[in-house]
Amino acid sequence: MSAVVEQSPVAPARGSLLRAETHRFRSRRFIHLLLGLFVLGWLVAVVIGLTQFGTPDAGDVAEARQRIQQEVTVQEGFRQDCLEQSGGSEAACGQPIRAQDFRVEDFLPRQPFDLASSARAGAAGFGAAAAVLAFLIGATWIGAEWSTRSLVAWLFWAPQRMRVMGAKLAVLTVATALIGAAAQLAWLAMAGLLDAVAGSGSPLPDGFWSALLATEARCVLLAVLAALLGFGLTNLVRNTGAALGIGFVYFSIVETAIRILKPTWEPFLLSSNAAGLVTPGGITVFVQDGTPGPDGLVHPAEYVVTNLQGAVLLGGVTAVVLAAGLVLFARRDLH
Repeated sequence: MSAVVEQSPVAPARGSLLRAETHRFRSRRFIHLLLGLFVLGWLVAVVIGLTQFGTPDAGDVAEARQRIQQEVTVQEGFRQDCLEQSGGSEAACGQPIRAQDFRVEDFLPRQPFDLASSARAGAAGFGAAAAVLAFLIGATWIGAEWSTRSLVAWLFWAPQRMRVMGAKLAVLTVATALIGAAAQLAWLAMAGLLDAVAGSGSPLPDGFWSALLATEARCVLLAVLAALLGFGLTNLVRNTGAALGIGFVYFSIVETAIRILKPTWEPFLLSSNAAGLVTPGGITVFVQDGTPGPDGLVHPAEYVVTNLQGAVLLGGVTAVVLAAGLVLFARRDLH
């Protein structure tokens, strides 16, 4: 008589699980495609930037001054017509138009690249692009697991569901943080090239680099939150296409409807808070609540969406979506 001793499956060590998830993440072909498209877009942006900026020569400056004089002549003609119709009222028609009121740089065919004024706007633009990329990566990272049913097979090797999800989230967080940082390095490389080839030569203000690095750090945070939101939403609905559809409907339809029907809610929209997160000092939203002021007129109220509010609101929404998906994942039958 022989006895058979049954052994329960041994869960893999945490390190081996993280290594396996990292390998799976790096092997996703669709993620490779998305990253390749991002690099291609960066190269196109560099080429476009090199064609849009340039160092003006004496001929360009002379042409710009001629354009200014033509603009002064046109504007002064409108002003003279206004004076004739209003009986010479300068209060209604404004002061005389002078060439000194115009900037030569605004009339150059190709303006020089000004690093001081363009750096933070460019960082925010690259941050927004990285956030979109991160959302797609987060969505497809878990969506592919559901579509191929490999997540069910994966649990035979690592039966503790929360450990599996924790490993996936850890890998996604680190990967998208690196992607967000790489996007900011790509912007710095592009800005450095433009400044070297067609820079204005203007000195950088005090605190320039600290302010720029703070903006770039918030952009990296936005990319991580976008990736986790895409992951959580896809895990909730178990379908990448459905999650992307929900995101498209929200940003293109729901937010537009809210701005029209409920304008007082605009400071709490995801797009407003994303802009408030990455913009230095936040953004000012003008809310039209319909309440008349002391003069009987309705004036829009100013609401500042700060960096802190943007981080807290986006982080809160992401946490709620992630938690809902994880709770359902822990309780639902996966077969």
